[in-house]
Amino acid sequence: MNKQATWIGIDVSKDRLDAAASSGERLSVSADDLQKLVSWVGKRRPDLIVLEATGGYEREAVAALLAKGWAVAVVNPRQVRDFARATGRLAKTDAIDAAVLAAFAQAVQPEPRRLRDAQTEALRDIVVRRRQLLDMKKAEKNRLETALSPIVRDGVQRHLAWLDGEIAQADDDLDQQIRQSPSWRADEDLLTSMPGVGPILARTVIAELPELGRLNRRQIAALVGVAPFNRDSGKMRGTRTTWGGRGSVRRVLYMATLTAVRFNPVLKVAYDRLRQAGKPPKLALVACMRRLIVTLNAMLQTRQPWTLPQTTVA
Repeated sequence: MNKQATWIGIDVSKDRLDAAASSGERLSVSADDLQKLVSWVGKRRPDLIVLEATGGYEREAVAALLAKGWAVAVVNPRQVRDFARATGRLAKTDAIDAAVLAAFAQAVQPEPRRLRDAQTEALRDIVVRRRQLLDMKKAEKNRLETALSPIVRDGVQRHLAWLDGEIAQADDDLDQQIRQSPSWRADEDLLTSMPGVGPILARTVIAELPELGRLNRRQIAALVGVAPFNRDSGKMRGTRTTWGGRGSVRRVLYMATLTAVRFNPVLKVAYDRLRQAGKPPKLALVACMRRLIVTLNAMLQTRQPWTLPQTTVA
């Protein structure tokens, strides 16, 4: 007898884990009782488990589930809420959210996540921490501009000096992590061979975009959030827009592209041509972001460093 497909949704909060299966069975346990959740899931032999990204609370549960060899997908909460509204599920509790996730898993069947090893998780943690430190530094610099009290200004300046030290330490930690992996060293050398791509972008995509080099150009552009989507209806042709994707990667890609359109001969020609055609600066820049990430994807696929093409036609 063929096994009936089983889809499981797990709603993760700081203190609790609520699970629901497509069969209607449910479980609610403390976040500390992860083994009970794993045992419950195992008895149902799931085809796919779906969780929402919750800013890090889901990571321990995802790691435990992946370690068992099950297919696990972590999805954007916005997608799930849009799905819930579209299917008439307007009420919201943790138990309801788990059931919605199970229904989402069955209807949408999102791509499962690959298991990351401890070394990759450590690299990602350092990349994320460095980004947090930079955000704090930016906030403190803004406060320094408006602070009038000498006491406050002195305190902010001391904090800025401390943040600079922590950022430098994070950079050293990243260097050490990369040096310990021949594969990462090779990937970083390939990626940084392209003008405009520095260590920060290279290390961000290594840590937070492991799919780079494994997807086609359209898939990688959509995953990062730089693929234009149509907005047409009947005879109306709407403006193509980009949305979704991995914001943390896109943010670093944006900063790298600002440099690349000045110093990378291919992207500079592409950007200038778009601007001369009357395209707004932001649209031209997003187009170059897409071209940059697609090029990096191809470089990892072919394992070939960047070379100046025979023509720089965009």
